[in-house]
Amino acid sequence: MQWSWHPVQLSFYVATIATVIAFLLAILSAFWIIRKDRKGKAIIETVFFLPLVLPPTVVGFFLIMIFGTNSWIGQFIEGIAGKSILFTSTAAIIAAIVVAFPLIYQSIKTGFLAVDKDIVGAAKVDGAGDWAALIKVILPLSYRSLTTGAVLGFTRGFGEFGATLMFAGNIPGKTQTIPTAIYLAIETGETTLAWYYVLISIGLSFLLLLIINRMKPND
Repeated sequence: MQWSWHPVQLSFYVATIATVIAFLLAILSAFWIIRKDRKGKAIIETVFFLPLVLPPTVVGFFLIMIFGTNSWIGQFIEGIAGKSILFTSTAAIIAAIVVAFPLIYQSIKTGFLAVDKDIVGAAKVDGAGDWAALIKVILPLSYRSLTTGAVLGFTRGFGEFGATLMFAGNIPGKTQTIPTAIYLAIETGETTLAWYYVLISIGLSFLLLLIINRMKPND
């Protein structure tokens, strides 16, 4: 196994796309949840947070069952795209979305709930609808939570391993990300190579977490 920038580039690509999609889904989900006293809210949020506590292999298993060639979703996608998404970069993105979403959702929801309801109420009195209040009032006032959620989601997606290994595989030059490259390097006795990828992961994670800490109001 030789050094390659591909795992680094793919990890950035996967984490970026996954974070954008999970971020938008989390905003819509959090706003939908907090707008009213939703029936079954506890069950819905429990489902949202399951990827945080389930073993990565279980998450990977469900993704294969949902998007595999034996499922109607997988067959539908294959019919449109002409091929299965299993063992592709798309599979890696989906896996990253699933594991990053709970962290982003929780951060965004916390930010939304921290917004003064009187301010939101005043905006509605002035004629703003729910979506206008979200865009013009709630989102701007929640920017710290939004940023924190995005950073945490990106970091989680960047480091995703278990579900990605099962769902996307570890194909050098195609689906191999930094975590799977580290795994293969250790398996083949390439400790020095593993260290290169490890240091990149540590450096990026440290930098992103530092950004979060610098954004805290007391700092």
